[in-house]
Amino acid sequence: MIYLSKDVIQHMLTDGAGRYPEECCGIIFGHIDDNGEKTAEYAESAENGYDKAEKRRRFEITPEIMLKAELTARRKKLDIIGFYHSHPDCEAFPSEFDRTHALPVYSYIIMSVVKGRAVKTKSFVLSAEDMQFSEEKITICNKE
Repeated sequence: MIYLSKDVIQHMLTDGAGRYPEECCGIIFGHIDDNGEKTAEYAESAENGYDKAEKRRRFEITPEIMLKAELTARRKKLDIIGFYHSHPDCEAFPSEFDRTHALPVYSYIIMSVVKGRAVKTKSFVLSAEDMQFSEEKITICNKE
């Protein structure tokens, strides 16, 4: 399960709608408890480093952005708990590209953005055993 505040979910939805028709992407910072449940403290937009011609259907968070995010997390005593991205005019389900570029443990939040409006949001976690995604419950908490 991943807990998101209204502010965190709003940030992601706004980012997805604002970068339409390209895919947006970003990093989610927070904490992971002993049961593997994640609580997001905040989300940060990241530049989509993928080739311009493919940004409508692909995203990449570059190694430079990841290094900066890891340093930020360490400085703020947080974990990187996941990533988000949008699927312009597509369903909020991981693609094969998403699956082959994902790592276990992290939450992968995908937003379906249709005609510039975020319409559906889902979260997925990649299994270390079979390297397949399973849907993760999103709980919106009151913290803002």
